[in-house]
Amino acid sequence: MDAFYASAEQAAKPSLRGKPVIVGGLGPRGVVATASYEARVFGVHSAMAMAQARRLCPNAAFLIPRFALYRKVSDAVMALLHTLSPLVEPLSLDEAFVDLEAGGTEPTVEAARAVAERLRADIKAVTGLTGSVGLAGSKMLAKIGSEQAKPDGLVVIEPGTERDLLGPMSVRTLPGVGPATAETLRRAGIHTVAETREAGEAELVRLLGRAHGASLFLMAEGRDERPVVAERDAKSISVEDTFDVDLTDRTRVQLEIARLADRCVRRLREAGRSGRTVVIKVRRYDFSTLTRSETLRGPTDDPAVVREAAARLIDGVDTTAGVRLLGVGVSGLADYTQEDLFAQAAQAAQAAQAAQAAQTADAAHEAVGDAGRPPGPERPEPVGEAAGEASEDAEKPRRWLPGSDVRHAEYGAGWVQGSGVGRVTVRFEEPWSPPGRVRTFPVDDPALQPADPLPLLRPDADAGAEAAEVPSGQDPESGGGSERGPEPGRGRGQPVTSRP
Repeated sequence: MDAFYASAEQAAKPSLRGKPVIVGGLGPRGVVATASYEARVFGVHSAMAMAQARRLCPNAAFLIPRFALYRKVSDAVMALLHTLSPLVEPLSLDEAFVDLEAGGTEPTVEAARAVAERLRADIKAVTGLTGSVGLAGSKMLAKIGSEQAKPDGLVVIEPGTERDLLGPMSVRTLPGVGPATAETLRRAGIHTVAETREAGEAELVRLLGRAHGASLFLMAEGRDERPVVAERDAKSISVEDTFDVDLTDRTRVQLEIARLADRCVRRLREAGRSGRTVVIKVRRYDFSTLTRSETLRGPTDDPAVVREAAARLIDGVDTTAGVRLLGVGVSGLADYTQEDLFAQAAQAAQAAQAAQAAQTADAAHEAVGDAGRPPGPERPEPVGEAAGEASEDAEKPRRWLPGSDVRHAEYGAGWVQGSGVGRVTVRFEEPWSPPGRVRTFPVDDPALQPADPLPLLRPDADAGAEAAEVPSGQDPESGGGSERGPEPGRGRGQPVTSRP
C-alpha cells in the first residue's frame, strides 16, 4: 500500500487531501511512522525523529496513528489477496507476499500482469486507497519491484533481467544488509550489488561469516529461494512505550509496568493466545537496554498473573537514574490456558478475606450509626450505573490528541485538529463529505466525546463499485487552536469500505 497510514488519514479527512500529512508519535521523542508523498518532497521519511520532521515540514498535519482504522483496511486488502492464492505471507498491515502459481495463475508474464492489474483495481474499489505491485520470480525481486512501482504502479521483473537490474543498486538493497553489514562491505570497497557479486563468495564469507556471506552472494546473483509461507506464527506478543521525560519516580515506573502488562494481555487475548514466559524491557537514560524474564508454571492469559510477574521483574531493576522506555511481553505462546490452581486458591482466599472484612465493616457501621461518623463534608458514594459513570468520568483523560476521532452532540462527527490552553479545535467532516468547518470548545465540554473511526466509504455504499470522487476544494473555514492546524494529506478522492 502507498504511504498507508497517511493515505488512510487523507481519505478519512477531506480537508487534508493534497496536503502533507505526517503520522507518528507526537511527543519530543516520537518518530515518523508514515509520511504522505506531499511531505516526502520536504525530505520527511519513516523512522525519522518527529522533531526533525517538524523542522523540515512545519506546515504539515501531524497526527497520531489510528490502528483501528488501519487494521480494518488491511483486513480488506488481505481478503483480496487470499482470493488470488492460498499462499499469502503478510509482512505488516500494508504489505504481503503472494505466491500466484499456488493459486493457479499460469507462470507467464502476461497472466501474472493481468492478475496484478485486476488486484490493483479491486484494492482501489474496495478501500479507496492505492497499492503498488512488484511481480518477479522471487520474494527479494518482488519486493524491489514493488518499491520501484511506488506510488500506484506495477513493475514486472522478467526472468533473465535480474542481474542487470540489481548490478548498479546499493548493496543496502539486498535483504539482510543493515548499517553494520554495509559498513563492513564499504571498508572492503564494496558499495553496489555488482561489486558484491564480483567480490566472490569466498571473500564475502571471510568478511561476514559462512552463513551470511553465502546467502548474500546468492542474492547478489539474483537468486532467492525463500518460499512464501502462509502462516507466520508469532513467537511473542509485546507492548512498549517511550516516555517524553525520563521516569525517575519508582512508583510511576511500577504503575507504567502494570499498565503495559494489562495492554499486553489484551493483545494476547485478541489473538486468542496464552503464554508462559513474561518479559520486561527497560531502556535507561543512557540508552542501555536490558531485559528480564520469568517463566510461569503454565500458559496463562490472566492479567493479574502477568501483572504480578512483571512487578516482580521490575523490582529487581535499578531505575533510579532514569528510564526512557518500558516494555512488557509474553512469549512461549500457546492456544490454551493452563490455570495455576495454587494462584486460584490464593485469589479465592483473598476474596474471602475481603468479603469478611466488608461484612465486619458493615456491622460496625450499623452499630455506631451516623453519630459515629467523623466530622467533615458528606461524600455519598455513587451506586449502580451512576458508580460506573462516575468511575469512567474520573478516569477519562480530557486530553485531545491531533487526528483522534470525536463526536459532538450538536455538530456530529469530526477529528481533533489541535488543543492547548484549555481549548480543543475540531474539524467536523466525514470521509464522504466536503472539507468541513472548524470549531473550538473547552477541553472538558461534556458535549464532546471520543468516537470510533468512521469507515472510509459510506456504510451503504456498494463495495464492488468505485466511490464517486470527492472534490478537494478549499477549506470553507480555518480555525484556531493552540497548535498549527493540519495542512496535509491526500485522499485520492475515493473513500473506502472496511471490508470487501
